[in-house]
Amino acid sequence: MQIFLENHSHTNASEDSLTSPINLIAACRRKGIDRLVITDHNTIAGARAAQLLDPELVIVGEEIMTTQGEILAAFVTEHIPPYLSPEKTILLLKEQGAFISVSHPFDKMRAGGWREDDLLEILPCVDAIEVYNSRCMLPNYNRLAQKFAQRHNIAGTVGSDAHAAFEVGRSLMVLDQFEGPDGMRKVIRQAKFRVKWSPWWVHLISRYASQVKKIKS
Repeated sequence: MQIFLENHSHTNASEDSLTSPINLIAACRRKGIDRLVITDHNTIAGARAAQLLDPELVIVGEEIMTTQGEILAAFVTEHIPPYLSPEKTILLLKEQGAFISVSHPFDKMRAGGWREDDLLEILPCVDAIEVYNSRCMLPNYNRLAQKFAQRHNIAGTVGSDAHAAFEVGRSLMVLDQFEGPDGMRKVIRQAKFRVKWSPWWVHLISRYASQVKKIKS
């Protein structure tokens, strides 16, 4: 049996999203998404809240800012703090058995992008890299990631990077049903991708969310 997996999404636990866990879950149900990895920035609070609402749908993840770039993890059991070295971040994730990937690695317009030399250093320690992110402003960033994955024989993932509920499901993985991080590792290379670019103005939604939260704080 094959399922639809959304591997990159955010709730209002992220500083740049106003989407509640319940609204994100409702969007997944409407769109026929079977599994949802919630990867809030530097926190698992939103993912944990969502998992309580729908444990069969939600996988707890985290998008973690390191000193070199962002790590995207699934099946996270304990929060990983930001701004550690990539090596330390990966070590802490491995202790949890998490599925470890790298989000939008070549996106130079985001703080979480990676230099290729730094990415090569951690490549043997990660399970995959994100080869398509719907929110990359320039298509070339995704093409660079795809070519890099092919060149280095590393598995690829895709994700919507949804910060608003309507974005969820824009980029999905179609893959065999799996359980846990080890199961995900076994099926990831056979995944098929359904991808769709998000228009530039979705970034304004994130900026608006950030400003609203600053005003309220």
